[in-house]
Amino acid sequence: MTLGEQLTWLFVLAAPVACVAWTVTHEDVFAELRELCEKKSRRCKALLKRKFFYVFTCEYCLSHYVAAAFVGLSDFRLLLTDWRGLLIAWFAVVWIANVYMSMFGRLRLDIKRERVEIEVQEDAAEEAKVTR
Repeated sequence: MTLGEQLTWLFVLAAPVACVAWTVTHEDVFAELRELCEKKSRRCKALLKRKFFYVFTCEYCLSHYVAAAFVGLSDFRLLLTDWRGLLIAWFAVVWIANVYMSMFGRLRLDIKRERVEIEVQEDAAEEAKVTR
């Protein structure tokens, strides 16, 4: 595989990793599971159990496991053709996936801010109409 093809795989493979990690840790479809995991990550007595449940509440942590699964399933290697290429690919996919999630989080924050600003402007316009 050429370097260009490897980079294409890297950026494409990171997208579903980011999607899965973000969806599980942020979206309402998994809210009940996430709340259960949050409680268990605080209340379990065994350290390994607490850490296991914490993974499902942190997109960064979960992205490592999701990336390992995707890299393993796709047999994607980066730069080298042996086990070192798998390791490099795994960490590179995690990194790019987290860049995607950061950009997505920032985009959602900007959209929310714009909605609030529009709502404030609409409320001010309505108040101006009422006072006239």
